[in-house]
Amino acid sequence: MAADPLEVLNSEQRAAATWGECDGARRVRAGPLLVIAGAGTGKTQTLAHRVAHLVLHGVDPARILLLTFSRRAAEEMTRRAERIVAAALARPGAAGGATRASRLPWAGTFHSIANRLLRLHAREVGLDPTFSVIDRGDSADLLDVVRHGLGLSARDKRFPRKDTCLAIYSHRVNTLRPLAATLAAQWPWCVDFEPDLTRLFRAYVERKQAEQLLDYDDLLLYWHGMVSDPALARHVSGLFEHVLVDEYQDTNRLQAGILKALRPEGDGLTVVGDDAQSIYSFRAATVDNILEFPSQYEPPARVVTLVRNYRSTQPILDAANALIAAAERQHDKQLVAHRGDGARPRLVSVADDRGQADYVIDEVLKAREAGVPLKRQAVLFRSGHHSDFLEVELTRRNIPFVKYGGLKFLEAAHVKDFLAVLRWADNPRNRIAAFRALQLLPGMGPVHSDRCLATLAAAPTLAAGMAAFEPPAAARAEWPALVTLLSALSSPTAAWPGQVEQVRDWYRPHLERSYDAAGVRVGDLEQLVRIAGGYPDRQRFLTELALDPPQASGDLAGPPLLDEDYLVLSTVHSAKGQEWQSVYLLNVNDGNFPSEFAAGDPALLEEERRLLYVAMTRARDALHLIAPLRYYVTQQPRYGDAHVYGATSRFLTPEVLATLESSGPASPASAGEVGDRPAMRIDVAASLRALWD
Repeated sequence: MAADPLEVLNSEQRAAATWGECDGARRVRAGPLLVIAGAGTGKTQTLAHRVAHLVLHGVDPARILLLTFSRRAAEEMTRRAERIVAAALARPGAAGGATRASRLPWAGTFHSIANRLLRLHAREVGLDPTFSVIDRGDSADLLDVVRHGLGLSARDKRFPRKDTCLAIYSHRVNTLRPLAATLAAQWPWCVDFEPDLTRLFRAYVERKQAEQLLDYDDLLLYWHGMVSDPALARHVSGLFEHVLVDEYQDTNRLQAGILKALRPEGDGLTVVGDDAQSIYSFRAATVDNILEFPSQYEPPARVVTLVRNYRSTQPILDAANALIAAAERQHDKQLVAHRGDGARPRLVSVADDRGQADYVIDEVLKAREAGVPLKRQAVLFRSGHHSDFLEVELTRRNIPFVKYGGLKFLEAAHVKDFLAVLRWADNPRNRIAAFRALQLLPGMGPVHSDRCLATLAAAPTLAAGMAAFEPPAAARAEWPALVTLLSALSSPTAAWPGQVEQVRDWYRPHLERSYDAAGVRVGDLEQLVRIAGGYPDRQRFLTELALDPPQASGDLAGPPLLDEDYLVLSTVHSAKGQEWQSVYLLNVNDGNFPSEFAAGDPALLEEERRLLYVAMTRARDALHLIAPLRYYVTQQPRYGDAHVYGATSRFLTPEVLATLESSGPASPASAGEVGDRPAMRIDVAASLRALWD
């Protein structure tokens, strides 16, 4: 670390990191700040240095609120800030090194911070401090139970299934729009069901409240409701001197409202993001938050724009700059490459899916032989099915690949079983967890489990209810062990260490009886035991695991990848925040970029432009935009006669095309000809004229 901890920053990064003034009381006074961080411009480094700057100038780390969109991002930001602070305090003559801490206890996702604040103020917002947080899978299951109870599953007309109902509910509450507007914009086929959906969602909310369950959306809704009270808002706001928000372009109206309530004048508020990378409207994020941020305050918020890109070469940035320059609303910026010149991006026309796959594979292997590992190359696409044919060809040609997507760890049935027992012990009113845990016993199907839950509801305590219930004959041998386990877990004096091991030991014979490949699945249980060791109590373990679960499960991942290398396949949405040396973007035609479903909505068209921009700026050295000429229609053999021609993407304007190197497929005729062409032998034109003599 140099004598100046900010020496590694460029001038724009430094301006953002040091925004504000230090007063005599060693406090940093700063108005609202918006950092527009273009792709690859060192956003994380800038934000980490701002945190370090605040700490080094006297701000207590415990009074800094850092909001991110993943726990890993918060941990990385904290680690970087700690390194910067530690190195600066280790310099000769540095004061306060022995007493100044640099850990950030209030760094985390919006949902995890909401959970912590709600635990502290549960009584004030009508919650029991022991409330349970349920994940998306459990939310959908609970909604399905309510849906069935209202008779909505037995209709003469198609009624939306549980996952669609949950998506509608989530979009409506996060956008703060009326249900009618949500349905008209996103689910027009459900417009006629508005009264039934209103009834369903009201019953769903009442059911959650009765059982003290909060889903992901409730965490934000309760936080938003909490800060709508002036006294509570002042108290929560007073906990923090500075509030820093990462990826602000991905916030929804609910999150923006929370921030506005915490910092109505914008004092100490720093938000970082890039409007050109706002691509998650389907999750209720709105680009308006970042576009309108400066004008929310008087005087307007300070805007610092980071334009020096440390990822891509200049020709790639020239193409991206030309693309985004056509956006109707934006914070203006022109990215400049720190790395200098390189090869121009290529726009390649191919005949069809087969030609596209052949081109990608040939170029991938060529780059590999030139020293670019497969892992440093990625094939990106608008929708998951766009890579279908390519995947077949990669397999046929023995090229290993990994496709981003698939089930998460918590969606594995045996993991949900395991956690249900802990969640039931943590919150005896959690009927969803209890219903699942009870059915782990032989003979305890839905009917007997419902009967047991009715008995428990009538009993004063969980222990009394378990003692009063008479299990079916098939479950009698296993019932005492479950009663003993729950008694041990739910005891107020029960120590957290060892609880996960107790559940593992109880559950293992049920796992072996209920699932195949039990040996692989047991490995997941051991992983849970290891994860639990990093948490101070059961509530934190269960909540954090629900809010930020691991991304894969052993029994769902298939055979281990025993290969030295593999190609990356990913949707553009999943690729955000990543980078590769070579990027191949499939199907750059109208109907894909932009999607056909965005054609009638100007706002969605602008988001599709930003989506293409995100894809292009993932590339470091080489970018290939591939445009098939033909798309074969469905309901016929894969390569039948019926096809349509792919139109050039409307985003490839003359200004963008001028930055690209264009090429097309080789002509089969010219490729097969040898020698001189023969002279004309037949004068067809004369024959045609003769028809009219």
